Amino acid sequence: MKSENRSIKTVLLALLACFLWSTAFTFIKIGLKYSQPFSFAAFRFMLAGILLVPFYGKYRILPAFIKRHGKTILLLGIFQTFILYAFFYFGMTLVSGATGAITTGISPVMAGITAHFLLKNDKLTFPKIISLFFGVAGVVLLSLGTEPFSSRGWGELPGILILLISCLSSAIGNIMVARSDKTANPVILNSLQIFTGGFFLLILSLFVEGIPVVITEPEFYMAFIYLSFVSAAAFSIWFHLLKKPGVTVSYLNIWKFIMPVSGAILSWLILPGEKPSLYPVIGMGLIAISVIAVNVTNLKRPKP
Repeated sequence: MKSENRSIKTVLLALLACFLWSTAFTFIKIGLKYSQPFSFAAFRFMLAGILLVPFYGKYRILPAFIKRHGKTILLLGIFQTFILYAFFYFGMTLVSGATGAITTGISPVMAGITAHFLLKNDKLTFPKIISLFFGVAGVVLLSLGTEPFSSRGWGELPGILILLISCLSSAIGNIMVARSDKTANPVILNSLQIFTGGFFLLILSLFVEGIPVVITEPEFYMAFIYLSFVSAAAFSIWFHLLKKPGVTVSYLNIWKFIMPVSGAILSWLILPGEKPSLYPVIGMGLIAISVIAVNVTNLKRPKP
């Protein structure tokens, strides 16, 4: 079994993807002020898929690519985009931006457990378990800063549960990417799956929300264009990393523990009425320990 690839470049790319995703929570809350959730998500991901077309390279290979990887594209479109973001966007209408960032911070745990049972070369090790423990503790303390036991907090419980379903779908999607053909171009794969998932979301929006209304607010389009860029860039980076020899789902997803930290901070800075307290600060410290715990152990291992 190959050793996990933990080069500085891999770490920096993982951090970049996670940071981009963490900025999405705030901009989604901005966009949802003007748009229904499913249509907003649908057009965002369809545009993200189109934004990647100039980076395909040789366009003549596209028919052969679709024929060879069609099943993977469809399944990823369903799990990695359609199910994930249908639940995510709907859940975000029921919670604050900070709560959304914190709740989805549990995704590394779901990814680690799912990979442990579904991938032979990605078992939970003691360092990973310790890292997940501190990460979960940090997420719990961060959540206390949103006053979950207040009347507003209990009102957010359905949204939190819906967001957890989106995290599970993300974990399944990560495993599908890890199991897919390593030779598949990650940019083309992401472009096609994200457009496919966006198209399914559009169909859902027509049934649930009706014909989308025309929005004229500049703030909405600022959020919409930025979120489309985030989807195109972050998922392409993530797919590239998941296809690198030796990079496992559980190790890569541990970096997602930085998302509730940066996502909550951005929400506190930008969104009115959201501010931190002592518990989030302590929680962020535990999350930092979580990331350090797994990487200090990795650095001590001899190179293969």
